[in-house]
Amino acid sequence: MRCVAWAAVAVLVVVVGVAEGQGNRPTKDRAGDEDYHRKRKMQYKKAKKGSSYDTVPFIDPEDQAYWNTKGQEALERQLQVRPQLRKAKNIILFLGDGMSISTVTAARILKGQYSGLWEKEELVWETFPYSAIIKTYTTDSQVADSAASANAYLSGVKSNKGTLGVDVNVDLGNCSAQLDDAFHLSSLASWFQDAGRSTGFVTTTRVTHATPAALYAHVADREWEDDQEVRRDGEDPDRCDDIAEQLILSDTGKRFKVVMGGGRRNLLPKAVTDVVENKKGYRNDGKNLIDMWQRQKASSGSRAAYVWNRQDLLGLDTSNTDYLLGLFGYSHMDYSIERDNTQDPSLPEMTKAALEILQRDAGGYFLLVEGGLIDLGHHGNKGKKALTETLEMDEAVKVVLSMVNLQETLVVVTADHGHSLSINGYPSRHTDILGVAEVSGEDYLPYSTLLYGNGPGYRTHIPGHRPDPSRQDMGGVNYRQDAAVPLRSAAHSGDDVGLWATGPHAHLFTGVYEQNYIAHALAYAACVGHGRTFCGGGVRRNRGVETCRGQRRWHRQRC
Repeated sequence: MRCVAWAAVAVLVVVVGVAEGQGNRPTKDRAGDEDYHRKRKMQYKKAKKGSSYDTVPFIDPEDQAYWNTKGQEALERQLQVRPQLRKAKNIILFLGDGMSISTVTAARILKGQYSGLWEKEELVWETFPYSAIIKTYTTDSQVADSAASANAYLSGVKSNKGTLGVDVNVDLGNCSAQLDDAFHLSSLASWFQDAGRSTGFVTTTRVTHATPAALYAHVADREWEDDQEVRRDGEDPDRCDDIAEQLILSDTGKRFKVVMGGGRRNLLPKAVTDVVENKKGYRNDGKNLIDMWQRQKASSGSRAAYVWNRQDLLGLDTSNTDYLLGLFGYSHMDYSIERDNTQDPSLPEMTKAALEILQRDAGGYFLLVEGGLIDLGHHGNKGKKALTETLEMDEAVKVVLSMVNLQETLVVVTADHGHSLSINGYPSRHTDILGVAEVSGEDYLPYSTLLYGNGPGYRTHIPGHRPDPSRQDMGGVNYRQDAAVPLRSAAHSGDDVGLWATGPHAHLFTGVYEQNYIAHALAYAACVGHGRTFCGGGVRRNRGVETCRGQRRWHRQRC
């Protein structure tokens, strides 16, 4: 039926093109001519009738019996949900960077286009029994960046935009304040490590980028990924350690069992050429942090492996690997739809390898998995890239669910902030989410279902005439959806984001919460950190009725 819709739109475009003189731009006088608009309006109505309201091939007859049955089935499933009141030995936190609610919806529909289920498709985490809404503002901004938001959900404290691992007392770029230990934040990773449990992270961005860096770094500026960036801002890198150095040399960084992502450039000195790209490292201090990591592990007698390509990762004997450092890109890793599969592993493959190593710890583990390129796709207004990265994270969640025991593992999926992506118009069911929604009744030109509020997708409008998206390759990998305001890189949005949870204490996520609540709830479930925990201890050492809701027999099952 989409063919009928596209044909109708194509007829409109051809007729309008003739009226405009074989596609020439209309003059200002012509654009304001009432007769001209009257003719285009009639063409619009004709196209609308054929493109928006024709019957489409539904999977099932959607009469009232169908929807009543579906509603009762959903009710029955929800009535069977019971909280799992036991310690979460393991926590796996999936973070879709920039994965707004609209991104989740659009990715679901795109997945449905591939599967044939269309709008009825589900992302894996949408089947989780519990969900919540998360407020993402920071201490100084209505709209969050990935650094301040990561401080909130990983350390339990909101902070200033652009800072990592420090509280509100550290302003952006304030090296002196960064040095004050009283302002430093500790993260879920350090809490698990202090409890003697394993930790790791996997990302498709640089391993020194904002999201993973919040696990181990304390810096006044997220841009300080290497020493030259610190010096460029007029600060002394010998005084204020950069992020890459903290990854390899800090107490938390040294104790990671698994580190995977991109970003070799920030760990290599300028005298060293990258193993893949003919480019030098970024470091001015001469430190080869990759070599330092290898020597560090060798001196401790640990079985450690450094890998930089997919073949080496897939061939790794994870059963005999205690520590793994995988750096698969000079900068960020490539988008999944542009990836060289001989060089770069997928997010599901990295996640699988990480779990195989971490699961050997009988005491439990914490794993952060970031779909970081969702955000980068949105920054470029490249909807297809953002959505396919979301679907790759969907596959990674599926891998995790096939490998873990949900009786002892809490799995959470959320986002750090939104993007200004919106789903527009009244497209028919089974319409390509990357295509045309309808034809405007004002200028009688098609417009896309996906639009952005700002970014590089802005196109200059001639009075009375905007660019026709249907004349471009809307399904192309690098197609930019239209944006309302021109920006070199699209800004984030301040709307709330979603959270989905399954496993022990997933029921703690059933409402609207500040973003910093996430870390507190995860720590409670896993019995780590300095606050109240399910196992007792921490700030509040409650026992009996309050903690166990009167069922003291649960005490023996906690830890």
